[in-house]
This record gives sequence, C-alpha cells and structure tokens, in this order.
Amino acid sequence: MLSFAYAAAVRRVAVVAVALLAFPLSLSGPAIGQAPSFPSHPITLIVPFAKGGPTDVVARIVSAEMAKSLGQPVVVDNIVGAGGTIGSLKAAQALPDGYTLVLGHMGTHAAAVALYPKLGYRPDVDFAPVALVARMPILLLARREFPAADFREFVLYVRAHQDTINLAHAGVGSVSYTSCMLLNHLLGIDPTGVPFNGTGPAMDALVAGQVDYMCDQMVNAVLPLRTEVIKAYVIAGAERDPAVPAVPTAAEAGLPKFQVEAWNGLFAPKDTPAAVVATLNAAAVRALDQPEVREPMTGLGAVVPPPDQRTPEALAGVVGREVQKWRMVLKRQAP
Repeated sequence: MLSFAYAAAVRRVAVVAVALLAFPLSLSGPAIGQAPSFPSHPITLIVPFAKGGPTDVVARIVSAEMAKSLGQPVVVDNIVGAGGTIGSLKAAQALPDGYTLVLGHMGTHAAAVALYPKLGYRPDVDFAPVALVARMPILLLARREFPAADFREFVLYVRAHQDTINLAHAGVGSVSYTSCMLLNHLLGIDPTGVPFNGTGPAMDALVAGQVDYMCDQMVNAVLPLRTEVIKAYVIAGAERDPAVPAVPTAAEAGLPKFQVEAWNGLFAPKDTPAAVVATLNAAAVRALDQPEVREPMTGLGAVVPPPDQRTPEALAGVVGREVQKWRMVLKRQAP
C-alpha cells in the first residue's frame, strides 16, 4: 500500500512539474539574460522651472495621461535655475534608458545656445527628441495699474521711463526673457530685468504689482487675465487667440516684427534606444488625443500639435530651426 501511494504522489508531482514548465515566463518573470520590458518602474520627468509655471502645468497634464498607457507613474521633478538650463543639463547627463526625461522649450532647447557660451549641452545633439506636445502664443503683460491704456501708450511710456521701470522674467534663456529681449530690442529700450526661478513666481510678482511688465506664455496668463488682476497689450502671433479674443496681435497694434511662439517638447538623453523612444512617443501621442489633455490645454490657450508634428523627427526639425533662428536674433544680445 505504501509503495502504491508513493507512486501516485510521484505521478502528481510530475504532472505539476510539466504544467509549470509549460508556463515559465508567466510565473517567474523574464528569463535569465532577458531585459524587462520598458517601463518596469516609474519615470522621472524633469521640469526645469518652478511649480505653477506654464511648462510645469503642461508637464503635469500630459504626464498624468502618459502614465496610464505606460503602466508606470511619470513623476514630475522641478529643477530650477539659469533659465531652465540646470534641469536640462541634468537630463542630458542622465542614463539613456528612458527613465529620465525633460520637458524643454524654445528657451532651453533653442535660444539658450545663443545666450550661454558655456551651456554644457547641445540641444540638437545631446538629446533624443520624443514628441512636440504643445505650442503657445506669447503675450505682453503688465500689472493692473500700469499707466498705459493700450500698446501705443505702452510704447510711449516705456521709452520715456525705461530708467525706472522693470520687467520680470524666468532667467536668462527662458521664453519670458527671450521674448521680452526681442520686444525691448524692437522698441529700443533697456529696462531693469528682475529674474525669478520660473514664470509662476514672476506672475505672482506681476499680480502683486511688484514688477511692471513681462512677456509670458498664454497658459500662464489666461486665468489672471480673466480675473482682471493683470492686463495684456498684444499677442506676439499671427492671429488673435480664442482664449483672449480682445487682445490684438502685435501686427494689428503696429509692431509686426514682434512674432514669438513658445513650444514644449519631450526629450530623452541621447543614445536612448529607439524602441524606448518609440514607446514614449506612442504614450505622448495617445495622451494628446485624450479629452483629459486636450480640454485643459486648449482652455488655457495652448495649441495641441496635429499628428504630423508629434514625431521625434518633427521635433528634431523644430529644434534645428529654432536654434538657428534665435542664434541670429540674439547674436548681439548675449549677456
């Protein structure tokens, strides 16, 4: 009897062993030597500006939706300083495994080349472009009590008082700095600049009346404009924006050369595997098609790029063109 029971037990063990061998990967994970699928743990998205600014707002909207399709959290890390170049440099120096990204923009990945002789990274070389995620018009803004009713009066006032007025910006190389540098050059003025760690803090100072004016992205300006705690004189684009339809274009106001458009692009370090970039791009593209992303973005005045502008190749083209453009515009303006 004992030998019969023993033989039956052996047969049961053998059956279980065969079943386990049939499904080794599902029970024990990747085979020895096989890399886990990407992503297998949370991704860090560096925002090179302070919380609450336009780049931070876009990052949090897009990353939350990307996390759903990636199956891992995308954690925003605000690393501020030097017009966004400190955070961008950290991203460029990260391991090229797809787990560290940066949301760059026109300042960090184009204009900074002309403004920082020792930048530490090359926007068109040291990153793997992933996807363009937003385009944003630029507005000329002022504190609510600024003594100019329209753009014509603004020009007259700043030319007459440039020694006593000041402008807020998010650091040399930022979109706010670069945009107002172009404006000041066109107007022939040189007011005092007041740097902040991001346009979020800069906007707070403008609302509080601590600074006179600034150039900022639509995303950061819509809510303060709607509550009338600041004022806008012109939009630096080819047409008016539905988010602020009463604000004229610079061309309508008499300064057609004041044309600036901000953009946000998602980047990984160079040498990130193509398959990883493709996975990240697919997640970004899918996110941009979701109402949870499109509605808040458009509601804040941002433009969601069409599908043909969301490829890594399209973003690489944007960076190349923008680097050349701002190098020409700012070649005599570098600090």
